[in-house]
Amino acid sequence: MSLDLAWAIAAAVREAGGRALIVGGWVRDRLCGHPSKDIDLEVFGVGEDRLAALLQRFGRVEAVGQSFPVYKVIAKGDGERKQGEIDVALPRRESKTGRGHKGFQVTGDPAMSIAEAARRRDFTINAVSWDPLTEAYEDPFGGRADLDRRLLRAVDLTTFGDDSLRVLRAIQFAARFEFTLEEETAALCRRIPLDDLPAERVWGELEKLLLAAERPSIGLALALDLGVVDALLPELRPLVGCEQEPDWHPEGDVWTHTLMVADTARRLNADLDRPRLIAIMLGALCHDLGKPATTELIDDRIRSLNHEEAGVAPTIGLLDRLNIHTIDGFDVRAQVVGLVAHHLKPGMLHKAPQVGDGAFRRLAQKVDLELLARLARADCLGRTGHFDCSAMDWFLDRARALGVEHRPPEPLLLGRHLLALGLSPGPQIGAILKQIYEEQLDGQVTSVEEAIEEAKRLLAR
Repeated sequence: MSLDLAWAIAAAVREAGGRALIVGGWVRDRLCGHPSKDIDLEVFGVGEDRLAALLQRFGRVEAVGQSFPVYKVIAKGDGERKQGEIDVALPRRESKTGRGHKGFQVTGDPAMSIAEAARRRDFTINAVSWDPLTEAYEDPFGGRADLDRRLLRAVDLTTFGDDSLRVLRAIQFAARFEFTLEEETAALCRRIPLDDLPAERVWGELEKLLLAAERPSIGLALALDLGVVDALLPELRPLVGCEQEPDWHPEGDVWTHTLMVADTARRLNADLDRPRLIAIMLGALCHDLGKPATTELIDDRIRSLNHEEAGVAPTIGLLDRLNIHTIDGFDVRAQVVGLVAHHLKPGMLHKAPQVGDGAFRRLAQKVDLELLARLARADCLGRTGHFDCSAMDWFLDRARALGVEHRPPEPLLLGRHLLALGLSPGPQIGAILKQIYEEQLDGQVTSVEEAIEEAKRLLAR
């Protein structure tokens, strides 16, 4: 319905003597054959005061932005049912006034030409516009040809670097569309300082790379080539050239393995919701951060003993830099740290001669066991050669049988039970609760009644 709304607004703009074009990602995605919901209209030939009044007839209009308004038009049908929502703005002029994404003076100019308005875009593939009334494309910088060539090219090399975020956009676009970055644009990206980017903008582009690209490795490899890894993700840099035992990792160094794990994790986990997929992808990126500090030659074999534990500190450093905490109510940070700290556990438990249920219940206190099995599978498959990865199926089946695949068991014995036995509030209650919960994790206490009886025995002693 948004396209119908865009057509109606464009018709009204034409009646007012102007022209409205759909711009940006919607046009690019249409040319690529990918459906897109978000529509942006750019209106030429109608002033700001007239435009705001014109839009009122199509629904609720909200002005977004301070220095330069973008009008969000929300059309309603019967009752409160939304019929469409699009963003409408005038073509704009931007002049650089300082560093950072806020260091611009922006003014609307309805008299600008289509080519002038498109020149402020980052890449030629995003500088194509489409007239919903005539279905004609406007392509002043050859974006359609670059789409055909699968080439990512800057619109204007002289102004491209005004917003350093465009370097990160190059990386995530290259990965999402599997395009090659044009060499002059790449050379420019290598020269642009990235120290003015706030954490939320860096993470915004990295999230698109990790979640929207089928092969995030394309963007990660480009990030290394452009110097983005060194500038913004320095914890990853030591992975490059860190050797691994060829019998276990014939694919090469830890960096190569990490890129393969990222691609495998993305391919295998598309069914997860956003925060859990983020946790898996960040876990894939960070799982071997401890290897560079622990890798050594032992008995003519390359070993990385205790690299799980050693990976926790650099993982926390990277999460701090990206300001990753809770996302959509899910503690992504804690899960990523848990995944890194325990990513070898599924295979280790599978190889152990006898593993009690308590080992699974205790591990569930530290990390989501289903996410752990998923990451371990990506780690196992993310390399060349043929390896038996059935341990992850065994691990997850065992966790599910115990009902601890997402969280540890709830304590059977609670403080109120001990108060009912006559105990006064104090440290003794906490000590008894802890001891009986440990017995519960080992399967020695299986009901509230058994827990209360065990508490009585402890008090009697």
